[in-house]
Amino acid sequence: MASSLQFLLFSSLLFLSLSYAQRSSRPNALVLPVSKDASTLQYLTKINQRTPLVPVTLVVDLGGRFLWVDCENNYVSSTYRTPGCNSDKCSISRFAAVCGGCFPSPRPAGSPCMRNRCILSADNSVTRTANDGELLEDVVSVQSTDGSNPGPAATVSKFLFSCAPTSLLKGLAGGATGMAGLGRSQISLPSQFASSFSFPRKFAVCLSSGTGVIFFGDAPYKLRPNIDPSDSLTYTPLFINPVSTSSGYLLGESSVEYFIGVTSIKITDKVVPLNTSLLSIDAEGYGGTKISTVNPYTVMESSIYKAFTEAFINEATARNITRAPSVAPFDVCFSTNNVGSTRLGPGVPFIELILQSQSVVWRITGSNSMVYVSDNVLCLGFVDGGLNPRTAIVIGGYQLEDNFLQFDLEGSRLGFSYSLLGRRTTCGNFNFTSSSIP
Repeated sequence: MASSLQFLLFSSLLFLSLSYAQRSSRPNALVLPVSKDASTLQYLTKINQRTPLVPVTLVVDLGGRFLWVDCENNYVSSTYRTPGCNSDKCSISRFAAVCGGCFPSPRPAGSPCMRNRCILSADNSVTRTANDGELLEDVVSVQSTDGSNPGPAATVSKFLFSCAPTSLLKGLAGGATGMAGLGRSQISLPSQFASSFSFPRKFAVCLSSGTGVIFFGDAPYKLRPNIDPSDSLTYTPLFINPVSTSSGYLLGESSVEYFIGVTSIKITDKVVPLNTSLLSIDAEGYGGTKISTVNPYTVMESSIYKAFTEAFINEATARNITRAPSVAPFDVCFSTNNVGSTRLGPGVPFIELILQSQSVVWRITGSNSMVYVSDNVLCLGFVDGGLNPRTAIVIGGYQLEDNFLQFDLEGSRLGFSYSLLGRRTTCGNFNFTSSSIP
């Protein structure tokens, strides 16, 4: 009840105090293209920001708290503002924001040094580093959509974000000038867009090795040839880790990343013997399973990884699939001999993540489990996360590709599909080239 009231208060404040979205073309949903950087395997998107508008390339961080951009290098805009520390805009940033005085920190060129600043620590989740920045607001513009085609641009005139130093870009894909946080915070992209345009606090992610898509708002979500993946989703609850998983956070701040309740793992319908206590989040925030767009491949705690890979090898061997030497970063690789090709990728044992019941299953087929490293070798796309990691299982980007995920923040649930290849479509099939754009 408290969280619901908190969100209602937040929505009112955000809608009345900062958004002032253009009323003339209020959209039902927004859409962003997502591309995969071949060098870093990071997922990138672009928004238009500032006045005059300029395209800003951002690394997609599913569990990020908010938008942060480099303000030290060529941030020029006639419309940015700096909300004070005692403002509603600073207070809705919750634990992420604190009051600070005037000291050297990243800010747009010519920006005065305020003594009552709202400091919002920006987090580079790739390198696990954080840096204090100032809360700013400025114009953000993205394309609207009817679910089938892109439409006119929709603008939020006072979109909150953190101003970060150029040094925080280290480790990000070339050309990226910040990160787009989609987490459960009150000032993440999904939250601000939902409040600005009064559509449901939902968003959907559909990643691809080519061009994928992110929708903000509710269905329809149409992929060619006229397929809406949301009409056949399986749902599972989203959980909150009581301890923040960000690189920099304040005492008492909970995580805004997306955790799901994996209870066991099966390979070809056989249960993998593992320490299931690791699959629960303890009081100190350790354990559990989260979904990440920052990790390129799924990461497992060492004992889970060992049991999982041994079971997979056994099932593969039973199919006469032979081992091949390891290829970094993968330990378990196979010869492509005796590996058939199916609509769902290489013909290897299925992996099943069992969720709240035996009937709620996230099935990972060959297209998401195996990585071709050469014409003759393919590897199991999972890596060893070591002993006592913060999170026991982190489902990485490769395992998400061509799977449709809808995050319902109000209902605190995740809707997910199996591989869209089974429906003869992919996440690259949204019609971004529609002639309907004015």
